[in-house]
This record gives sequence, structure tokens and C-alpha cells, in this order.
Amino acid sequence: MNMPATSKTNAPAQDYFAIFGLPRKLWIEMNGLEQKYLQLSWKLHPDNFVNATEEERELSLRRSSELNDAYRTLEDPVARVEYLLGLENMRKEGEHKQQAPPELLEEVFELNESLDELREAKSAGDDLTALKSRLESAEKNFGEKLAEVDVQLQETARDWDAVVDANADEPARKKLMARMNELLNRRSYIRNLVVNVQKELL
Repeated sequence: MNMPATSKTNAPAQDYFAIFGLPRKLWIEMNGLEQKYLQLSWKLHPDNFVNATEEERELSLRRSSELNDAYRTLEDPVARVEYLLGLENMRKEGEHKQQAPPELLEEVFELNESLDELREAKSAGDDLTALKSRLESAEKNFGEKLAEVDVQLQETARDWDAVVDANADEPARKKLMARMNELLNRRSYIRNLVVNVQKELL
């Protein structure tokens, strides 16, 4: 197999969409992605580089690792959005990521109170039945909110693909990317709440 003898420093990594020959769109046909992944994996298999130079073998291993990362990212709808925003320098987390959405402040405050009460009751050896029931209801409530965010994210992803197809201007793209970033941060916050509740209910 012919592989250009390119050094590590001269072989910039392709973005994950480009690796699979895809445009930067968020709807991906999964069977097609898997087939392309299997084809590319076979081309990078070590058996094809038995007689290659050490440099070529190293490059094929690096490309194989990159291919695996790309496939894992693009097959997951949320990771795909995060990756796209990262490529476009629009993924902003940091200080705003863990701030409660304003409309959820009261519910989050009540949830944190319930979690504190449960921890205190556990330490004191008190009956946990009522507290656990309250937290299970909260878990279900925030789980539903998480599902709502996922629906909104899917809808915005469809809007993004339409904008890409229409070759829309930069302001339209940035508006949608800002919206997706906001939804990802909201999703991350709510998901952390659900995980924290699940840990305490164990």
C-alpha cells in the first residue's frame, strides 16, 4: 500500500467530518458512516504496512487512532454538535456552564435542599423513605427537562443543516451556533443534576 512518507510535523490532522468526506452538517446517515469507517479501518490495518518504513507505520497508527476518535464523536448526536462548535470556535463553556438557567433556579434550590436533607438523614441513620421519594420525583422531572433540551437541540441541528444547504451568511450561522452552545450548556447543567441525584439514591 502506498503511503506518503510524511513526518508527524508535516501531517496536520483533518477535521472529523473531512476524514469521512462529509460536509459540516449535523444529520449523518449512520449506516453510511459505519461502512466508511470499516473501509478506512481496513486501509489503515497494520497488515497493510508490514513492509512499510517505521515512519509510515507510525503515521498509519496515528491516522487509525484519529479515525477511531472521529467515528466515536460523529456517531453521537451531542458529541457531534460539540465538535462542530469547537471547529467553528463557538464552544464556550467555562464560567457560564455551571450557572443554573434562570427559570430553574427555584427547582434547583429545592433539589439542593432535599439532597442536603438526605445526606443528613443518612448520617443520622433516619428513615429515608419520604426523602428518597421526593428525590425520585425530582430526578424524573429533571430527566424530562433533559429530554426537552435534546429535542430542541435536534431541531436547531436541522436548522443548521438547512442554513448550510442554503449557503447562508455568517450572521445566520453564528446565531444558530450560539443557540446550540446555549442548549449544550443547559443540557450539561441539567445532566449533572440528574447524575448527582442518582448517586445519592444509590
